[in-house]
Amino acid sequence: MKKILITIFFAVYIGILFYLLFFSSYRKSVEGVVSYNFIPFQTIGQYFYSFDGLALTDQFIGNMLAFAPFGFLLPIIFVTTFTRVLGYSFLLSLSVEVAQFFFRVGAFDVDDLILNVAGGGIGFLGYIVIKKSRLISN
Repeated sequence: MKKILITIFFAVYIGILFYLLFFSSYRKSVEGVVSYNFIPFQTIGQYFYSFDGLALTDQFIGNMLAFAPFGFLLPIIFVTTFTRVLGYSFLLSLSVEVAQFFFRVGAFDVDDLILNVAGGGIGFLGYIVIKKSRLISN
């Protein structure tokens, strides 16, 4: 029963994630824009160059927070490894980036891939910490 509830929660999370990534009011404001960055750490470097404090909606924090639940919930539903969670995070993020670019509701940014994968990894590490404390089990 617990696994079913977590699977439902995972599906709801994916739905909310896709809404935010494709249909939110922010996405409507950048609709039609064609932009891309293939240079790793360029956007991240610009973020820190003009750094004025962290906020949950910042690209840096927001991208990691968006994928942390993915990395946390995936190993609960499917027993998997850290490397696989990183791989699945990369595949999901790459799919999102390509779709945003193709449908012109966002920019393709390699730094988003980096931050999203980092978020998935952070979520997995959170899963490991909680599992070791025996609050969850597979």
